Amino acid sequence: MNTGKRVWVFPDGDLPQAGDKEPFGHESLVILNMNGQDTNVEFDIYFDKAEPVKSIKSIIKVERVKCFRLDKPIGENNYQIPFGQYALVVRSQLPVIAQIGRMDVTQPNLAYYTTMGYALE
Repeated sequence: MNTGKRVWVFPDGDLPQAGDKEPFGHESLVILNMNGQDTNVEFDIYFDKAEPVKSIKSIIKVERVKCFRLDKPIGENNYQIPFGQYALVVRSQLPVIAQIGRMDVTQPNLAYYTTMGYALE
């Protein structure tokens, strides 16, 4: 069964400030690898006022789900996405499913929502 896509785009990244109490503001990227082998993934991050950061590498184990808290360092080189607006492109060696969620604590009515990325191939 060929489930998933190899390229996912999330154009609306906006990493919120954590706040001073739980639940802390954050974004999370969740990737599901339903394949019979590990898959290599790479992240490219685009900004409105800075050059992109490309080829941040990680591995998603065979038939596992991996959650990346984007307010924490990600990938083999522990890159920290800065607070504010960005776009994220996920490229995977094998087809995967990708979803992003945001906990927004910048206003009194907390908001948490998730969205699927735009799958290209």
